[in-house]
Amino acid sequence: MKKVVILGCENSHADMFLRFISSNKKYSDVDVTGVFSYDAAAMDKLVARYGVKAMKNFDDGVGEAEGVIVTARHGKYHRLFAEPYLRKGISVFMDKPFTVSEEDTVAFLRSAKSAGAKVCGGSSLKFDATVQSLRKTRIEGSNGRTLGGFVRCPISLNSPHGGFFFYAQHLVDTVGEIFGRYPEKVSLVRLAESLSALFVYKDFAVSGLYADERYDNYYALLCSEKADKGGAFTVDGVNPCFMKEFDEFYNMLCGEEQKYDFKELAAPVFVMNALNRAMISGKEESVGEVVI
Repeated sequence: MKKVVILGCENSHADMFLRFISSNKKYSDVDVTGVFSYDAAAMDKLVARYGVKAMKNFDDGVGEAEGVIVTARHGKYHRLFAEPYLRKGISVFMDKPFTVSEEDTVAFLRSAKSAGAKVCGGSSLKFDATVQSLRKTRIEGSNGRTLGGFVRCPISLNSPHGGFFFYAQHLVDTVGEIFGRYPEKVSLVRLAESLSALFVYKDFAVSGLYADERYDNYYALLCSEKADKGGAFTVDGVNPCFMKEFDEFYNMLCGEEQKYDFKELAAPVFVMNALNRAMISGKEESVGEVVI
C-alpha cells in the first residue's frame, strides 16, 4: 500500500481526492493514513465521511508517509506543512497557491531537490482540455506565429486565506501553460470588481482579466497569424482536470518522474508576486529570475 497524508484538509480538493481514492479501483493501493487541519470542523467532516484518522499535528506522518498532499487554503502553510516530509525523499502535491512568497518556493524546492523528492501541484486548470488544446496549437505553430491572447479567471480579493494570492495562480498557470511560464514583465490595474493584467513576452503580450468572486466563468483565447482559437470552459466537479491533477501525483507515487521541473513549479509564484507588486505600484514590474 502507498501511505499518504492530507494536510490542510479544509480545501475542497481534500474531499475530492479522498473520493477518488475511495471510489476508483485504480487507486485501491493508496492508503490515507491521516488528515490534518487547523480547522477542526473540516477535519472532523472528512473523518466522518471517509473513516480516515485525524492527526494531532501536521508532522505526525513523518517517517511513515510515502506521499503528502497539501491542500491548505492559505498558501503560507504549504511549505511549513510539507517540508518536514521532504527528508524522506517522498512525493509531494502542493495545491494552489504553490506558496505565497518567492523565498518559500525557492527554499522548499531546493530542499526537495537535495532530498530527491518529487513535487507536483499548482492550479488544476492547466489540465483542462481547452487549455491543453491551445498549448498544443501554440507549440506546434499550426495556426502560424502567436500574436497574443486573453485569459479570464476568478479572483477573491477579500479572501481571509491570503487575499489576491488565494486564487491568483489559476489565471497565472493558465497563461503559463498556454503561452509560456516566463513572461518578462507584467502590469495590473485594479478596477471596481476586477483586475486587468498584461503579461509581456519577448514577441507578444497576453491580456488577463481577474473577475472578483465570479467562480463560474473561465475563458482562454490564443490569437495567431492564421486564426484565433479558444473559448469559455467550465471548471466544476466533473471536469476531468481534477482527476488528471490527482493522476500526476499518483503516477509519482508509482515511481514515475515529475512532469514539471522545479523551475516551472516556482515560476507562477514569481509571476504572482510581480503582479502583486504591479497592483501596489501602479507600474509595470519585471518578473524575478527563478533560480533553484
